[in-house]
Amino acid sequence: MCPVRYRPQRTRHSHDDAPDTAEDFARLAALPEGPEREELSGRLVEAWLPMAHRLAAKYRNRGESLEDLEQVAALGLVKAVDRYDPAQGTPFVPFAVPTVTGEIRRHFRDHTWDVHVPRRVQELRNKVRNAVRELTAGLEEGPPSVARIAEHTGMSEEDVAAGLEALDSFRSLSLDASVAGSADDGFSLADTLGVSEPEYDTVVAREAVKPCLRELPERQRQVLYLRYFRDMTQSRIGEELGISQMHVSRLLSKSCERVRRQVEHERRAARRPAETSSGRTGRTGRTGTGRGTPRATGAGQTARRTPAVASDVAAAA
Repeated sequence: MCPVRYRPQRTRHSHDDAPDTAEDFARLAALPEGPEREELSGRLVEAWLPMAHRLAAKYRNRGESLEDLEQVAALGLVKAVDRYDPAQGTPFVPFAVPTVTGEIRRHFRDHTWDVHVPRRVQELRNKVRNAVRELTAGLEEGPPSVARIAEHTGMSEEDVAAGLEALDSFRSLSLDASVAGSADDGFSLADTLGVSEPEYDTVVAREAVKPCLRELPERQRQVLYLRYFRDMTQSRIGEELGISQMHVSRLLSKSCERVRRQVEHERRAARRPAETSSGRTGRTGRTGTGRGTPRATGAGQTARRTPAVASDVAAAA
């Protein structure tokens, strides 16, 4: 019969980062506020800092750098040292560990979400994430369904759906990231975004001036058509119609000013009911040409103020 060799039972011991500071904490509790207390508190924080770093290392690879986590853990350690009371009879480690880990978790909750969600939804996310890990551990099948997660956790399917949606809210995706299945051609998410169509404003402007152009006299419409659609100079228009260049310039200015006034009047009339219903009646008194509304005084200014007149004249003529 072979002799049985018993391995001696190893006694439990604290970590290497747990120094013996009981006497320092007792002295700290007896000191009043002042430089001596601050110096002793700083030495205690420095002595226990390896423990805080060890706790921070447990949360690495979760989207935050280890250096930032160590800074947060050090802040929690400072709070633990300031709040610890050795008279309660509790060792420092059981008191400090929840304080430090709570500070780290609070940091994840309040400062690391790219899209901030309520705390309740964050807790649902954690439950759903843990449930998915448990249900897919060692299995090659796809992700579990909402109903299966709800049955596993005892949650409602609505809460499970909210937790699953929050899983994608922790980190946002860069617009420079490649679209799935297009890594070779360099097609990014930014390429899928639409842009504002610059011609929309032109369409709106043309539709606004068309009724006004139809109400102009035949001579004024003809002058506008020749100037802005045929791109003729004022001198050539005068030769074509048998009038002077100065007369052509006055007709252009008069026509464009009339169209501009009529369009602005219709816009103010359309805005006035909305402003009255919303209580902004003080702004409805700005009638007429309006302050800061320049008048066209020459052919050059007329041409700059009516970029969409050419095709409108062609449609109205």
